[in-house]
Amino acid sequence: MRTKRILTLASGVLLAFALASPSVYAQPYPSKPVKIVAPFAPGGLVDVLARAVGDRLAKSLGQPVIVENRPGAGGNVGADVVARAEADGYTLLMSSAGILTINQFLYARMPFDAASAFAPVTVVADMPMLLVVRKDLSARDVKEFIALAKETPGGLFFGSPGNGTTGHLGMELFMYATGLKLQHVPYKSAAEAVQAALAGQTATMFDNPPTVMPQIKAGGLRALGVAAKERMPQLPDVPTISEAGVPGFEASSWFGLVAPAKTPRPVVDLLAAEVAKVLKDPEMQSRFAQSGARLVGNTPDQFAALIVEDRARWEKVIKGAGIKLQ
Repeated sequence: MRTKRILTLASGVLLAFALASPSVYAQPYPSKPVKIVAPFAPGGLVDVLARAVGDRLAKSLGQPVIVENRPGAGGNVGADVVARAEADGYTLLMSSAGILTINQFLYARMPFDAASAFAPVTVVADMPMLLVVRKDLSARDVKEFIALAKETPGGLFFGSPGNGTTGHLGMELFMYATGLKLQHVPYKSAAEAVQAALAGQTATMFDNPPTVMPQIKAGGLRALGVAAKERMPQLPDVPTISEAGVPGFEASSWFGLVAPAKTPRPVVDLLAAEVAKVLKDPEMQSRFAQSGARLVGNTPDQFAALIVEDRARWEKVIKGAGIKLQ
């Protein structure tokens, strides 16, 4: 009996150790190619981030890292592929904030539960949203813009790349924070929304730096505020919206790497550490800084806390505005 009990205890310890450490897998992790699913079309920022990280991660892991584009339904199609994958660290998702914190409140039906389907690895990059106006609008700063919007019968018109996009929700959050009532004009793309502002069809928009920065530099749009704690190095003269009169206001787009839920924590920690090293590469930082992105590389726990915080914020905004997508 005593021998049997010792063997039973030893088996339990070995099992626990195997579950706790990837080094005791049948083969050390990773022992085969790793796949990163990019849930949007090739050429976009998520795709570019996935490939840039994947190329460097392959060198540090000693295994090929393959990027597979699976676009559709605001990123839900690709995310569902990862949610259903084996929780072994070999299938990852380069996710947008929308997939993890917004879509579940927009879509009537979701193929997965964003709150429980994934194991956060690390935030790869984030970028603050910018409040911009067309060049001939009389408002020269955030306070003047708020005053003008309140004085305009029916409210000013703002454009976005479509219902439920970050451009739409960023302005909804701004309206929620300031009590403004603006009129939303959804377009089919960010490019169309920018062109509408340039043509004078709309007065303003809220969007990411890559969308609006070219026209800010060209003089077609004027940036009034940065929705972040700090000013952007690329626009040092543009104040944060908080310092310009809306205390505490922040709205950013972030992109992070996640694995299927129940992926062993040692594997998650290993991936987070390796990606963090990749993101410290000066060439990587310089490359993405040009588009207004800041490379992050935080811990899985920090990423998880960010998801919870942003999910609560966007739920309040989306439900308050009554926004729904089919």
